[in-house]
Amino acid sequence: MDNIRYTLDETNGRERIDKVLAGLNEEWSRSFVQQLIRDGRVLVNGAAIKTNYKCNEGDQIEVELPELEELDIMPEEMDLQIYYEDGDVLVVNKPRGMVVHPAPGHTTGTLVNGLMAHCKDLSGINGVMRPGIVHRIDKDTSGLLMVAKNDMAHESLVQQLVDKTVTRKYKAIVHGVIPHDHGTIDAPIGRDKKDRQSMTVTDENSRHAVTHFRVLEKFKSFTFVECQLETGRTHQIRVHMKYIGYPLAGDPKYGPRKTLTTIEGQALHAGILGFVHPRTGEYLEFEAPLPEDFERVLDSLRNSD
Repeated sequence: MDNIRYTLDETNGRERIDKVLAGLNEEWSRSFVQQLIRDGRVLVNGAAIKTNYKCNEGDQIEVELPELEELDIMPEEMDLQIYYEDGDVLVVNKPRGMVVHPAPGHTTGTLVNGLMAHCKDLSGINGVMRPGIVHRIDKDTSGLLMVAKNDMAHESLVQQLVDKTVTRKYKAIVHGVIPHDHGTIDAPIGRDKKDRQSMTVTDENSRHAVTHFRVLEKFKSFTFVECQLETGRTHQIRVHMKYIGYPLAGDPKYGPRKTLTTIEGQALHAGILGFVHPRTGEYLEFEAPLPEDFERVLDSLRNSD
């Protein structure tokens, strides 16, 4: 397998290498990165380093991933909504309720199972359970995902995420009426000490996170917003909107108990995705309409005002 290479910008300066690498690839945990470093699989400017190495702007990082195990995940025929596909990349609209990739004890019914039945060639950079997966969205979030069909495409798309040049815009319904028309949330996100399954805004073991939002429509007790990700942290929009006092409607983890009952899970849809094609250099942008259940909620809110 080809090695993965990153060039760091000024935002990564003086942070530990394990934290930086875990932040660059949404699918890598810090413990996974630390093991790669201990195994001598991470080079900075051509030299092996320790896990506590502090990064500098311009550092050239090279990561050698272990050889892939044979993939033991069954392809499953699914009616996937493919928005774009060529020999390098694929863009798919994931429905609400579908998990992106398998996990131990849960190896069927995922988007990866469907992708494996749809096409045999997927990149291997993120390991046997996550072939082709460059980024992900939560189970109960619907919307667009880019998938890499080879390692060249994967490296290019990941670097675009690192460089913050990928366009990712979400539509969401939040509790409360936001008084202003737009804003930016710049608050670091890390694991919640009290609940390791949840994320929170914290200065401890956190990653830089920025979300821009603008108000699309206001209702009596809710607001319809568009959120644009500058970074891609776990549960970022859900955590950030809760942090400023406007949690997502229907969110079982971060929202209030009394919420919308007409939608399963958080009212969040990854509607717009744009990136530069890894081979042609052409900028591509795609838009997926709101799911029917999301539209029904909006209609209900409009009619109740």
